[in-house]
Amino acid sequence: MRLKQVQFGPSAGSAGAPSWWRRDAAVARGDPGRPRRVLFILENLPVPLDRRAWQEARALRDAGYIVSVVCPRNERYDKSTEVIDGIHIYRHWLPADAQGIREYIIEYAAALFWEFVLSFRVMRHRGFDVIHAGNPPDTIFLVGAFFKVLFGKKFVFDYRDLVPELFEVKFGRRGVLHWLLLACERLTFRLADRVIANNPTFAELAIHRGRKRRHEISIVRHGPDLRLLKPVEVTRDFRRGRRHLVLYVGVMGSQDGVDLLIRAAHHAIVDLGRIDVQFLLVGAGPELRALQALTMSLDIDDNVTFTGFLTGRDFLETLSGADLGVSPDPKNSLNDRMSMNKIMEYMSFGLPVVMFDLVEGRNLAGACGLYARDNDPRDLARHILALLDDPERREGLCREARERAKLFAWEKEARVLLSAYERLWAG
Repeated sequence: MRLKQVQFGPSAGSAGAPSWWRRDAAVARGDPGRPRRVLFILENLPVPLDRRAWQEARALRDAGYIVSVVCPRNERYDKSTEVIDGIHIYRHWLPADAQGIREYIIEYAAALFWEFVLSFRVMRHRGFDVIHAGNPPDTIFLVGAFFKVLFGKKFVFDYRDLVPELFEVKFGRRGVLHWLLLACERLTFRLADRVIANNPTFAELAIHRGRKRRHEISIVRHGPDLRLLKPVEVTRDFRRGRRHLVLYVGVMGSQDGVDLLIRAAHHAIVDLGRIDVQFLLVGAGPELRALQALTMSLDIDDNVTFTGFLTGRDFLETLSGADLGVSPDPKNSLNDRMSMNKIMEYMSFGLPVVMFDLVEGRNLAGACGLYARDNDPRDLARHILALLDDPERREGLCREARERAKLFAWEKEARVLLSAYERLWAG
């Protein structure tokens, strides 16, 4: 009874309430003349390094929304607060990259604490009408539920990763924690006013596993922004004087298969004597040091370059200078359903892709991909070398890749995102 008398939420508007509380209540009631405001909450990567979230944030800003972002910080993006392109970014501390279950629990707890703190800060200083939560993990619904129940905010679930499958692949088991992750996913779906699915497979999971209705789901792929992702003049010697350059771009976790690419490089360089090939690995993650150690133990570190995460022109030059891109994600219950960002980035630069035969990977790459036997690094190496040694075929696949990238151009995907938000307010 007391809760009803206090009247938390949009209906609260007493003269004694703080000004920011009364302001948010006015916007939630749909008062005219006020632009809608969106708060992105992310944990996996900071922006603008998280390119999917950054593209979505910029698209909403261009459409007239006021956009704020809460995300972690890292060595490259270490400012606690920053404004980039009119988007206000609030970054928080997180523990170092987690390896074991205990470290992940600590990381998620720390993230939740700061997400609550910074969300209150955003609400006080800038306000927001909707929380746009990008997973992993699937714990951000706790923040969304708090602000939805008490303040009437809407909640959009950006369904970008399969956290229960990620746990199973990473730790090789299910058990109680796997069940808890499924429960968090179900609660996230239940809370969501709208689901933004990364691909059709995710949309079907949202229907069958999340009990969402089809009209509550919009499929927004992480398509390349072809206005920004385009070839530039290469000024750095990524090839280190060698004839061929093979590129990997992405996160380096245990589920990403970079170790399989390194073993494929070893087979090509040592077993087959292909010292004319340089492998360029762009990115970072919890497995980076282990991967560097593996490269040195196999005695191929002269032919394998690790750059860390790159942005801006440096990133564009790596894609502009490569002969082909590799997506070595192993075939399993997680990766079969994932749309790998790196595949679309390769195609936007006209790079053919060598990968294992994943369901959604083939849906993206189509005829501009070469598909090795499941999780076999030697066969991956054979496909890489076969394409490097056939320039005529490679050029044909390059043309195919450039054309196929247009199917997933961000300009088209952004329209779907904006339509989803229009339905959110209409509903």
